[in-house]
Parts: sequence; structure tokens; C-alpha cells
Amino acid sequence: MNISDVFKPLDEAKFSWFHVKSLITTGMGVFTDGYDLSSIGIVLLSVLASFGITKNSPNYVEVTSLISGSALIGAAIGAILFGFLSNMGRKKFYGIDVTLMTVGALLQAFVQNLLELIIVRFLLGLGIGADYVLSPTIMAEHSNAKDRGKTLVLGFGLFWGFGASTAAGLYLILQALGLPLDLIWRIVLACGAIPAASVIYLRRKIPETARYLGRIKGDLNELRNVIKSVAGVEVNTTRDVKDNVKSLKYFRMNWRLILTAAILWFLFDIVAYAGILFGPSLIANSLGINSGIFQLLVEGAFVIPGGVIALILIDRVGRKPLQVVGFIGMALSLLSFAFYKNIGVTFNPLIAFFLYGLNNFSSQAGPGSVSAVGILGVEFSSN
Repeated sequence: MNISDVFKPLDEAKFSWFHVKSLITTGMGVFTDGYDLSSIGIVLLSVLASFGITKNSPNYVEVTSLISGSALIGAAIGAILFGFLSNMGRKKFYGIDVTLMTVGALLQAFVQNLLELIIVRFLLGLGIGADYVLSPTIMAEHSNAKDRGKTLVLGFGLFWGFGASTAAGLYLILQALGLPLDLIWRIVLACGAIPAASVIYLRRKIPETARYLGRIKGDLNELRNVIKSVAGVEVNTTRDVKDNVKSLKYFRMNWRLILTAAILWFLFDIVAYAGILFGPSLIANSLGINSGIFQLLVEGAFVIPGGVIALILIDRVGRKPLQVVGFIGMALSLLSFAFYKNIGVTFNPLIAFFLYGLNNFSSQAGPGSVSAVGILGVEFSSN
């Protein structure tokens, strides 16, 4: 029996209730990622105002950057740390990520100064980084081959947009209730704990992935049990399918692909996170649009429709064409947005917003649903 034959029942399994539960369990973490990372951009100006920081403050740029970027710094460290730890077991550390996000989100409601907020968001970022590693890996390794691309786009692309939309919607509701700004931003940031906490139990109960059990741990008994529970098929094999090739050798074999994936993700994130962190505050303010309305319109009119396009096309057209067309669309949209005010026509905020929105549509229809969701990484070997 070939190694591929061992996992064939999983790859050929029909999309079942198990896959739905796995999608929800992993996807809610991504929902929380989207909520937590976008919500700070929505409430950024309110946070600064609460602590007396204005554009004329001598430390305005530094403070704004640290508040916005501390979670991303934590995410980078968390991703590296849990990337190594995940080879000791996917399930072993699954649940720690959302626990960190739950605690980090709740603590934001009680911070007394900007330094505390920056530290707490760094802690939150550790959980986000862990989730960025664990969720797409588990999602991909539990998925069948036919629906793997669509599952990743939905679970790690669209769920992110749903989380961002929820943050914007909650902000608008609290504003409509007339609550003080200092209370609004604390509630918005702290409510990121709700979706994270909702799946802590489910993540502790999700089965270990068959590919980890076979290819990394080498536990044939557990491998057979998981395949039977997921696909309903007995796999009678005594062959050792453990992959004893060191990660460094895989890197040497695939370094061009790995480097390409990393560069594409890096280029995408430069644009994407600039928009996520500063779009609802600085860009929206310059266009005279409420930050919550701005974020809700961006997600509802551009990001989510772009994700739906990717969902439909990713397993039909392929990853590479979506990447190319998406990056081209982003470049053209951003260039048009940048030069619109300087081409000698009467400035219209709606046109400027539409041009900015096209960037988000192109992003989610292309690289936002390919490189940024980790597809180029999780479709490599299990190690």
C-alpha cells in the first residue's frame, strides 16, 4: 500500500457533518482574528482621544503605531513559536490560542493607560499568531481533497471578513445607543472574547489530524481510528508512513516555493494591514465617513463579495491565476485612489471610496484568499 493510499479515504470522503463541525471550530478562531485586528482600527481615534493623544502630541506617530501594531508583533512571535510546537501535536496546543485571545480581549476593557493596552494587545497577538498557524493546518489536514481550497477560503478568508463586519456593526450599535466613547471602545475590544471563548471546548475535543498521526508521530493505531471516525473506512496497513525527513531538508528541496509564498504574503500584508489598521480611522476620517460605516461598507460591498468569487473559482481556475489577477487589481485600484485627488477633477468622496473598495475586492478575490490564508504553506508536506 502506497502512502497516498493510506490517506485516500480522507481525500475522497464526501463533505460531511464532521467537516462542517471542523470548519466552525477552526473558522471561529479566524472570525475572532478578523474581529480583533480590525476593531482596533475602528476605535483607534476614540482610544487616542480617551488618553488625550492628538495629532499635535509629540508622540502621536509612535503611540498610534504601537497601539495598532502591537497585536501584529505578538502574532509574528506566536506564529513562529506555535509553528514549532505544532509538530509536537496539532490538538495538544489547539485551544491555547483562543484562550490567549479570550483573556487578551477581556483585559482590554480594564486598561488604565496606553502602555497597558499595548501590552495586552501583544498578548492577544500571541494567540492570533498561534491561530494563524494551527487553524489553516488543521482545516487543511481534516479536509477532503475536492473541497480543500473552498474550505480554506471560507474558513480562513470569509470568516475573517465576517469577524471584521461584526466589530463594525457592534461599534455602530453602541454609538446609536449614545454611550460615551471611552466605554464604546472598551466594549468593542473586549467583545472579541466572546467568539474566542465559544470554541475553547470544541477545540479540545477535535480529533488529532490523521496526517500528523501518520506522517509525524507515526502512530498507526490512532491513525486508523481517526480515519475510521472521519471517513467510516477501515484502513488495514502495517506500513510505517512516518516521514523521517528533517524539516531542513524539505526547506532545501522546496526553498523556492517557500520563499515565493513568503514574499507574496509579505507584499500582500503590507497593503492589507495598512488598510485594516488605518483605513477605518485615517482614510475614513479624510473622506468624512464614520469609521464603523466605513468598515462595514468595505467588508459588505467589497471584501465578502471578493471572497465569494474566490470561493467559486479557486478549485476551478486555480491559485496562480487568482493571485496574478488579484495583485494587478490591487495595484491599479490603489494607484487610481492615490492619484484621484491630483488629476484636476472635482473631488468626490464616494468615488474615492469606490476606488479604495476595489482594492479590497481584488485583494480578497485573489491574494487575500490564496497566499494570506496560508494555502501555499499548508498544502506542503505535514512537516
